[in-house]
Amino acid sequence: MTLLAAPHEFPADHFLNREFSLLAFNRRVLAQAADARVPLLERVRFLCIVSSNLDEFFEIRVAGIKEQIKLRSSVTGADKRSAQEVFRRITQEAHQLIEEQYALLNQVILPALRQEGIVFYKRSEWTEAQQAWIHSYFRREVMPVLTPIGLDPAHPFPRVLNKSLNFAVELEGKDAFGRSSGAAIVQAPRALPRVIQLPRELVDVDYGFVFLSSILHRHVGDLFSGMNILGCYQFRVTRNSDLFVDDEEVKNLRTALQGELPQRHFGDGVRLEVPDNCSETMREFLLQQFGLTHDDLYQVRGIVNLVRLMSVPDRVDRPDLKFKPFQPGLPKQLAGRYDLFDTIKKNDILLHHPYQSFTPVIEFLKQAADDPQVVAIKMTVYRTGTDSVLMEHLLRAAQKGKEVTVVVELMARFDEEANLSIAARLEEVGAHVVYGVFGYKTHAKLMLVLRREDHGYRRYVHLGTGNYHPRTTRFYTDFGLMTCDDEVAEDVNEVFKQLTGLGKAGKLTHLWQAPFTLHSNMVDAIRAETVVAKAGRKAHIIAKMNSLLEPEIIEALYAASQAGVQIDLIVRGVCCLRPGVPGLSDNIRVRSVIGRFLEHHRIYYFHADGADNLYLASADWMERNFFRRIEVAFPVLDPKLKRRVMKEGLRRYLADNCQAWDMDADGNYRIKPSRRVRTCAQDLLLAELGEE
Repeated sequence: MTLLAAPHEFPADHFLNREFSLLAFNRRVLAQAADARVPLLERVRFLCIVSSNLDEFFEIRVAGIKEQIKLRSSVTGADKRSAQEVFRRITQEAHQLIEEQYALLNQVILPALRQEGIVFYKRSEWTEAQQAWIHSYFRREVMPVLTPIGLDPAHPFPRVLNKSLNFAVELEGKDAFGRSSGAAIVQAPRALPRVIQLPRELVDVDYGFVFLSSILHRHVGDLFSGMNILGCYQFRVTRNSDLFVDDEEVKNLRTALQGELPQRHFGDGVRLEVPDNCSETMREFLLQQFGLTHDDLYQVRGIVNLVRLMSVPDRVDRPDLKFKPFQPGLPKQLAGRYDLFDTIKKNDILLHHPYQSFTPVIEFLKQAADDPQVVAIKMTVYRTGTDSVLMEHLLRAAQKGKEVTVVVELMARFDEEANLSIAARLEEVGAHVVYGVFGYKTHAKLMLVLRREDHGYRRYVHLGTGNYHPRTTRFYTDFGLMTCDDEVAEDVNEVFKQLTGLGKAGKLTHLWQAPFTLHSNMVDAIRAETVVAKAGRKAHIIAKMNSLLEPEIIEALYAASQAGVQIDLIVRGVCCLRPGVPGLSDNIRVRSVIGRFLEHHRIYYFHADGADNLYLASADWMERNFFRRIEVAFPVLDPKLKRRVMKEGLRRYLADNCQAWDMDADGNYRIKPSRRVRTCAQDLLLAELGEE
């Protein structure tokens, strides 16, 4: 059974709606695509990120709201809004956001790309030579893998995969068997590229592209020989992608998940995307097939699914249209060749990604795998990718006979298949693989190495705010700490004991752990600042995270504000707290930083009457993190490293006047114009920590 927070009733007007806040976040991302100061190809990426974010928004959040409407749930969250009200509002705002996104693409981004010699050719623009090449490409590469399906009693509407590209074709006439059908479906296999580059000799620009959808449109008649094509329209359906695994019934989580994953592609429809030229007849037909209403219909001016443009910046060799490349730096003690175990024994190591390299973490595991004195390695895996070098080192360590224990979180959303594969490979070489504690996601980022030394065993640990994912460490901001502090290492070992065995949770000296102590300790730390402020002494809270939703934390912050505590919150994404409300949150400031890198670290600072308590964590201030996940917050004990975190992770962001959006009490965000010297946190950190 899952441990849940005790229910509290707080005033509904103290909270903003989660879904509205999430859409506001995507507006801030869209603003990056609209910002002329951002390099052009990076603006394309931001445009794609908005589409990718909205996909997940519909797959999970909108799908959840629709389920609540079906179940006639009275309220959806702390703001006490009905599911119907929330659905109406998010539908309206999502339509508007997507309309603005396509307007930006068509009116600004595509013309700007064309000026730079990067052209996406429409069918009406194709020259005879281009048409000939495209026709040959279609016959050679596309047509052999297509399976057109004419709809009739013997061929019902096919099962359309979640977010797949499909074409609805309106037909007239009879086929070879004398059958007449008014419609057919052509599914574009996922193996086919969505954007095709034309040969250089066929274009008068540096980069000429055509969309697969344009090729199919032009040649769809080849698939239905002798019949009249009345219309051909792209469409894409987004489905409910939340996995359901019954806590009470499941006996083997891995087996249950393997059975559930294939069904994700065929959940209930929640959104239908079609081009704006789609006929009314076909729109109505498709809506009926997927059990959707006009509220769920999104007609777009251009290609459906802008995510297909994500590959373009990488295929275009124009450094002048991208962010300036950088080389991550290294802490001074890791310059040149280094033995990590000797280095960690001398001093704790703090790594700040992506400004500093993730290589020392990989090297830590590599040296542990190769060191004959290392006896055991333990690690948590939430997201690590499909080809992680870290996993290769773990596999090698197990093959060498070391005790390797890996806690693999099978329920990491959209990484389930990759993690199942990792688990199977580790088991094949004799590693101990466990799946954490059923009912709780293991989200803590922990690695422990047990090494035999002169005076017995010594534990070395790495704790992080982000995943052990070499690729995302290049553009996610996170802190990682390496230490052999006995008490911290003992705490980490205790967490692993809980994850792999059975028994009561042991008391931890330094770590705050969800679902046991993290929430209560955070609330206590906020209340301690409140007491200090009431006594007339300095009190200050600075917190940086991805999301702020948990009601009791929010109410504790309100009480602290009313007592005079200065509270600075840096919340990248969703924030349900209302800052700056007279009498409630006068002393609370909320800002969101959106830039080149995705702000991901969680940092919690409490002045604590001059003690300056500082914690790094894997957890946001959300109910799921506090009560339905295994998380840790860990202190930075070294004074020098503490000062670094304060400067690099908090004060730089509080001073940012370029990429920081300030939030008002109604959940609106704006970048305030400033006459001060331009201060961009990410740029400053690149200059300070990256290599020249």
